[in-house]
Amino acid sequence: MIMSEVTISNTSQSVSKTFWRYAIPSILAMVVNGLYLVIDGIFVGHYVGSDGLAGINMVIPVVAIITGIGVLIGMGGGSIVSQYRGEGKLADADHTLMTGLWMILVTGTLGSLFLYSVSGWALEIQGAYGDPKQFAIECLNIFTIGASLTIASSALPMLVRNDDSPNISTAFILIGALTNIALDYLFLAHLGMGLKGAAIATLIAQAVTTLLSLGYFLSKYSEANVFNGQFKWKLVWRTTELGASTLVMFVYFGFVMALHNKLFMYYGDATHVAAFAIVGYIASIYYYFTEGIANGMQPPVSFYFGAKQFSKIKDTVKLALSVSVGLGIVVTILLNIFPEAAISLFTTENPALTDATKQGVQLHLLGICLDGFLFAASVYFMAIGMGGKALFVSAGNMIVQLPFLLVLPQYFGVEGIWLSVPLSNLTLTLVVLPMVISSLRKLRSAEIEGADSFQTV
Repeated sequence: MIMSEVTISNTSQSVSKTFWRYAIPSILAMVVNGLYLVIDGIFVGHYVGSDGLAGINMVIPVVAIITGIGVLIGMGGGSIVSQYRGEGKLADADHTLMTGLWMILVTGTLGSLFLYSVSGWALEIQGAYGDPKQFAIECLNIFTIGASLTIASSALPMLVRNDDSPNISTAFILIGALTNIALDYLFLAHLGMGLKGAAIATLIAQAVTTLLSLGYFLSKYSEANVFNGQFKWKLVWRTTELGASTLVMFVYFGFVMALHNKLFMYYGDATHVAAFAIVGYIASIYYYFTEGIANGMQPPVSFYFGAKQFSKIKDTVKLALSVSVGLGIVVTILLNIFPEAAISLFTTENPALTDATKQGVQLHLLGICLDGFLFAASVYFMAIGMGGKALFVSAGNMIVQLPFLLVLPQYFGVEGIWLSVPLSNLTLTLVVLPMVISSLRKLRSAEIEGADSFQTV
């Protein structure tokens, strides 16, 4: 590795260069993931219809839990790997990777059992019936078989990225996403396989990403040597502790999405569930962009924390938050000026669905920039070893949102459902923002008073 290369350990490089080295590949990978989900939705909207959109929107909350387990392993284990590398403890980094691989194997089996046990019940509590329910059942049956691939394809690219190979990690995700898009076109547009075809396409793409990532760790390109690693229970607990906030974030996402589906079916109908699906697809590009920013922030922040370079942590976090929130403001303005341009990608011949979706875009995404802030704040706390605070941010997002979802629809109907998320995000931001500011000030004091003065409590 040449000295002029931008790496975390190259202390002569600026914070911004190091940040963007990790952020750009991560953003690219996440946005492509978002794009293939959007294209998934476009295919479903045009080749299956509004019932297909409603059906897939009832599948996502269930599968989100399985994806969250993979992200827990990838983010939690990845944070530990980067911290150990920053401390020069390369053998411990190898142990962490090996432990992560075993966690993927075990949780994959448990994930299939989980989906098999709860799928029917999960659809019923969302109010699914008729064609949307049938579409959802067909889709979930496929994901039940391939739960291990969903977990592995979520976790492994993150571990590759934390092995100081962000570009390779991005390439694997890109290849998987392109595979998914091509198979969607084949299975839905040509073979008419419906949501079942979309699910099969997704699992094949996840298998491709998984095999490429495993091949990387067995190759000469990997800085880690997993064969030297050992499974360690303490690393299971540490990985789980640090990654718990991300799992909670996915559980929160799935729970809130399921509750939205239930409320839309109660106060509206399947058209509103389909509209909610389209709003989610539209918002996903921003969400995945900010997730890419946060994921790109994590390796350098974890490394800087291990190396006790606290001032660089502060600068990195400020940069990440500025980009995430600034982009969110721009997205909000554009969606309010040109909502039809985005909606027309998914439906053009259903006026009722178009009107319902337009209302959702203008109300539900009103405070989308706050989602970017909250996700980045959670990852920041996780990256510096504050798993408790990271969990608080993630769990708080779910807890604060519940009262709004349960109360507002009683007075404002469907409009109250749409407004619940922006109002709850504003409330939580007023709590989390002082926490982030206080933590960054402590980092500044630690830099002045001595590296050992900062405590992760």
